[in-house]
Amino acid sequence: MPDHAPAPGGDDPLGLHGVVPPTVTAFDEAGDVDSEATAAHASFVVDRGVHGVFPLGTNGEFALCTPDERERVVRAVVDAVGDAVPVIAGVGAPSTRETVANAERAVAAGADGVVAVTPYYYPLDAEAAVAHYRRVAGAVDVPLYVYHIPSKTGVHLDRETVAEIAAIDGVAGLKDSSKDVPWLGQLIDDVPELTYMAGSDSLLAPGLSLGCAGLVSAVANVAPELVVDCYESFDAGATDRARERQSTVYDVRAALKRGPYMAGVKAALSLRGDAPDAGGLRAPLRSMSDDERTALERDLAALGVL
Repeated sequence: MPDHAPAPGGDDPLGLHGVVPPTVTAFDEAGDVDSEATAAHASFVVDRGVHGVFPLGTNGEFALCTPDERERVVRAVVDAVGDAVPVIAGVGAPSTRETVANAERAVAAGADGVVAVTPYYYPLDAEAAVAHYRRVAGAVDVPLYVYHIPSKTGVHLDRETVAEIAAIDGVAGLKDSSKDVPWLGQLIDDVPELTYMAGSDSLLAPGLSLGCAGLVSAVANVAPELVVDCYESFDAGATDRARERQSTVYDVRAALKRGPYMAGVKAALSLRGDAPDAGGLRAPLRSMSDDERTALERDLAALGVL
């Protein structure tokens, strides 16, 4: 358990904390899921000290995968690292029915917990949001974590609604990617029994200062050593070192974002040399061009990532 970093919430049986990368889904040259490379990436980050893994998050391209592919991804990751760290699998979908089905399949594949993004595309009011999470939590016997990312879903939960969702049996935590610091800080104060996970690389050390127990970091997919050092420095009471590591995370994040959406992470993995190659992104997303890769390689080399 943490020393100086915030502890996980009392309602979280997994005690989720530390660095939990949203691991990538690897695709082969034909664009099919590469289970072996997907598992190898999970092992790559676990071998470098992360405290859990989150397959089928945004970086896992969950919205571009079929239900069968999602189950294969979860099973591959569980088989690779499930004995070492908690595996919390993304199960979100636009409909409650599909989310429940994904959750049941993820649990059958061995997931220790499930993460459900707020349903997207259609507007969702508070009553519908609470009913949705009640259905999902009631369908499985593992902890459920709410994934709040309004910029992608169009749904911003107010604090009162989150408090209602938190009261549902089985709801253990919340991953927040809203970047709304006042909202998150007040929510942690309102509902301290949940485990909170900072979901933006721009708010890793600040998230710990607010009360987040976990860091869900895209940068940790590429440079797990850097983000683990940030967390462990904070946990050891070395806050200056943690802020220094956060500063480097800002720079790595900026380098990864210089190309198409999410393409930087997979390009960086192929450049590291000691990491599994996760292939390209699934259409309609596109990979980096040669010029973009060259610029990324230069930036990451200067930052000591390669």
